[in-house]
Amino acid sequence: MLMFEADPSHYQTCSILAHCCEGIATVHLARHLPSGVLVAVKKFNMDKSREEASLIQHEIILTRQLQHPNILLYHLAFVAGPEVYVISPLMAFGSCHDLLTNHFVDGLPELAIAFILKDVLQGLDYIHRKGYIHRSVRASHILVSASGRACLSGLRYSCQIVENGRWQKSIHSFPHSTARNLNWLSPELLEQNLQGYNEKSDVYSVGMTACELANGVVPFADMPTTLMLTEKVRGCSPQLLDCSTVHLYEDLDPAGDNQLHEQHPDSGVGDSVASTSNVQFKALQQRRFSEAFHQLAELCLQRDPAHRPSAGQLVAHSFFKPCRRGGGQALPELLHPVIPISDRRIDSQDDLASILAAEKLAELEIEPDQWDF
Repeated sequence: MLMFEADPSHYQTCSILAHCCEGIATVHLARHLPSGVLVAVKKFNMDKSREEASLIQHEIILTRQLQHPNILLYHLAFVAGPEVYVISPLMAFGSCHDLLTNHFVDGLPELAIAFILKDVLQGLDYIHRKGYIHRSVRASHILVSASGRACLSGLRYSCQIVENGRWQKSIHSFPHSTARNLNWLSPELLEQNLQGYNEKSDVYSVGMTACELANGVVPFADMPTTLMLTEKVRGCSPQLLDCSTVHLYEDLDPAGDNQLHEQHPDSGVGDSVASTSNVQFKALQQRRFSEAFHQLAELCLQRDPAHRPSAGQLVAHSFFKPCRRGGGQALPELLHPVIPISDRRIDSQDDLASILAAEKLAELEIEPDQWDF
């Protein structure tokens, strides 16, 4: 079994892959020198924000306790000077946010989304059975390995369902640093009322993430925060944009001259549709998502959490049937032409630098983005 050491000199960093945690942390591509294996090294600068220390500690301790193929693994965590190092496997395709930003600006292919969401739901089901609510499911917290396996990260916002040895039907703990996750949080969590919320709030976030992956935009991204909260509590939810739904907005001027809110109930994506170009708008009119995909999103985004299936139940949904068929396409093929960073291609530090330069020239950019794990 490969052993990782608590010694910074054993990790040769090459490039910054991402900034995260509001600039507190950076994620580096590095080689573990004793074994030659490529890893991701996340460095938290504790001098920049001591307020985040408890969240970082919570994330490291919890992640180290969990063992599941769809939860990001932490090989090792240690302190070196003012920095906390976290060593994790290299997720060669980066985050789903990166894929949307750099390669799939109009959204990922439906089958690719099915593979990703199936892994996410399996990871969530495991977390829920362990007695935790994630509270931060979103594209930037979903990382994809070179083999096409999706892993959940971002557990610093999680909380326990179990209290004093008893499983709670609902909890009332409001997460810290909610500003980063407001768009994905469920209405019952945001309401902070006496009814509280439970693990079904994560299922709502899966529905929001499904729309994010399919539409290429974050739901409610162009809406003032107060209005977004009001719309969610009222039961408004985003939609998957294709030929069956985009007709709701076809009377809008893509240049943005017409006002959406005067004509249609806001679905969380209207402003983004109104600001698209004619070419993008016609592309939305020409694509068609399956009925199963629409049903999955609607199930996740039910206003009443009691009407939402559990994460475990959703894994059996018909939307994921193509993922269970043998001999079909794998996720790496569906993400073509994106090329993952692969340790099989790199024999030396010079080779690594050359490959990174070549990928940047080919606009397959490996540059600081919004990984947040």
